[in-house]
Amino acid sequence: MKNNKQGISRNKLLALAGTGWMFDAMDVGILSFVIAALAVDWHLTPSEMGWIGSVNSIGMAVGAFGFGLLADRIGRKNVFMMTLVLFSLASGLSALTTTLIAFLILRFLVGAGLGGELPVASTLVSESVEAKERGRVVVLLESFWAAGWLIAALIAYFVIPHYGWRIALIITALPAFYAIYLRRKLPDSPKFEAAGKPKESAFAKLKLIWTKKYARRTLMLWIVWFMVVFSYYGMFLWLPSVMVMKGFDLIHSFKYVLIMTLAQLPGYFTAAWLIERAGRKFVLATYLLGTAASALLFGNAETLTPLLIFGALLSFFNLGAWGALYAYSPEQYPTAVRATGSGMAAAVGRIGGIFGPLLVGSLLAAGTGFGTIFGIFCGAIIIGVLAVVFLGTETKQLELE
Repeated sequence: MKNNKQGISRNKLLALAGTGWMFDAMDVGILSFVIAALAVDWHLTPSEMGWIGSVNSIGMAVGAFGFGLLADRIGRKNVFMMTLVLFSLASGLSALTTTLIAFLILRFLVGAGLGGELPVASTLVSESVEAKERGRVVVLLESFWAAGWLIAALIAYFVIPHYGWRIALIITALPAFYAIYLRRKLPDSPKFEAAGKPKESAFAKLKLIWTKKYARRTLMLWIVWFMVVFSYYGMFLWLPSVMVMKGFDLIHSFKYVLIMTLAQLPGYFTAAWLIERAGRKFVLATYLLGTAASALLFGNAETLTPLLIFGALLSFFNLGAWGALYAYSPEQYPTAVRATGSGMAAAVGRIGGIFGPLLVGSLLAAGTGFGTIFGIFCGAIIIGVLAVVFLGTETKQLELE
């Protein structure tokens, strides 16, 4: 009976946190399609398109850092709800903008909410399940990201061409109401509550993650997060626009990206199955290598069939790697600094997310081909693989500190 209760509790937590995660992904996914539509409506240059993706990542870096510290101070649940409300309302308000500057300011606020929610949610779930299934459950939490991207792709395909990008963004404001439901239903982390009110200052926490015991882990996470986020936002925020630039119209481009997005789900589920069997390092390194190869092949593809095949493989491997990374990150630190450590790694990653979309915009403006651009992302991911292999420690089924 005890196991059954634990199972219900775990599944309920996964569903509650996962739904928030899904809304998060829906907003990021919608942005990639909105950028393509805005480019047509507002006659944006590639550099301006790049800035939309980058300002989102600037906000995510600030949010991951600030809300990670706050979650170690006031609890995971409270910060999870705050970030959900922030990104939902800012996203809805961005639908009312008429200038690029106003849109960018609101996208910064959206990014702050998104950046804060992800590491806090994974920390909450990681601290709330048993060691033997912790990795699998956190990867399954990450799989809600694929559901959110699929919803975004469906909204883009059915709503944007007929009703415009503003209606699509208004839809993304609805998750704010979910925070009211969460307040009643979601428990906070038992490990956080058992630890009591934290005594360390923010500076002491930042210092702790760079002490001799944790410095190698922190360095590894920062390198991997930077390379993964740099390549992800450089590639995925540009996917619909890349398809348009390769000669497909807006509606067909949205449809093809929707097809590629479907491959994210098996990517997550295979990673979830493997992570408690083969370990975190193996899954993360293997799926990142698959991402690197797929990026290179997609960037050099010209016709529809290889674009769809390699785009689907890119989705499969990249999102499986994301799941493993979110499972691996909170396991590196003790409870007192777990959200801070994960949040800082995510914040460093978001700095990579600033440069990725900007790099694509500037290289396209300079006439650089997609083969070269995606080759750069392939190289970045290889650096991340080397960091995992040589600096990472295996945390499979170990009890959290």
